[in-house]
Amino acid sequence: MHLRRRGFSLVELLVVVAIIGTLVVLLLPAVQSAREAARRMQCGNNLRQLALAAANYETARGYYPVGSESRQWAARPNFPYQYFRWSVLAHLSPFYEEQQLLQGLDLTVPLYIDLRPDAIAPQNKPIVKLTVGLFLCPSDKAAPVSDLFGPTNYAGCTGTGTGGGTPFDTNGIFFINSRVRPKEVTDGLTKTALFSESILGDGPVATTDRTHRNPATAYVFVLGAPLADSQCNAAQMLNYTDLRGFSWANGEYRTTLYNHARSPNDAVIDCVGVIMNTADKKMMYAGYGLRAARSRHPGGVNVAFADGAVRFVADGVAAAVWQAAATRAGGEGLALP
Repeated sequence: MHLRRRGFSLVELLVVVAIIGTLVVLLLPAVQSAREAARRMQCGNNLRQLALAAANYETARGYYPVGSESRQWAARPNFPYQYFRWSVLAHLSPFYEEQQLLQGLDLTVPLYIDLRPDAIAPQNKPIVKLTVGLFLCPSDKAAPVSDLFGPTNYAGCTGTGTGGGTPFDTNGIFFINSRVRPKEVTDGLTKTALFSESILGDGPVATTDRTHRNPATAYVFVLGAPLADSQCNAAQMLNYTDLRGFSWANGEYRTTLYNHARSPNDAVIDCVGVIMNTADKKMMYAGYGLRAARSRHPGGVNVAFADGAVRFVADGVAAAVWQAAATRAGGEGLALP
């Protein structure tokens, strides 16, 4: 006797397909969540390496590196001091595990050797263009946003945004020509922010098209400084000359500096201004900024502290606690959870 092999009926097949579809719908968010958790962890590891590099720099020199550099160029004494502009990330280059990528970086000449935005010294041009994985958060697009420079998601904390977003002598650890020693961080290394993250810019450069006024990816520009909310609210120009995060080598608020004037991922768009009408070579072209920490991670940002620890800080953190974390000697007695 021969047994007939029974196949699947159409109804049974449709039921199986429906079950599989339901499982995919249920599992997909979990898979995406797991992937984002891994990316957030990698981002935290990058920030931990930056904090370790800063600690090793301090051990070697006795102080933390400059947030940005501004000084006279011996070859051209009347050249604007601000064009040196090497960032904290550039000054930390000998202390990274990936230091071989940045070997040959010449910090004895200005980042810009002429007033043109593409006037980079020949020996530095191929190096500052490098895309360095250590400087990029894997939750963001991890791609250049400039033809001349390699991008960065990470920035040093200048403080609370005091002085209208000044880059000079701020109440944080990093600012122009800063040389902060650990003993000056009287709030405690465990309570004081070193680095956090920011989203890479998107959209057109130097535009007045308000459809691109996105706090996550753009900034407004003001011709003048110090900054005030009234100026920033009225500003029409977006992304003036470069997108945010366009250069790890460039020490300014559009790139490697940020402050705690606003909450993480704040709904208010970042604001940048520049001093133009001055004969003072030390102040000419100095960039001011009110730039928030921002990330692609749902619900908050990673922050590296001066003791090397990295914590994920929620968007809804109390403003007083967030600002206390930015100061090196504020005496607030508050700590991030």
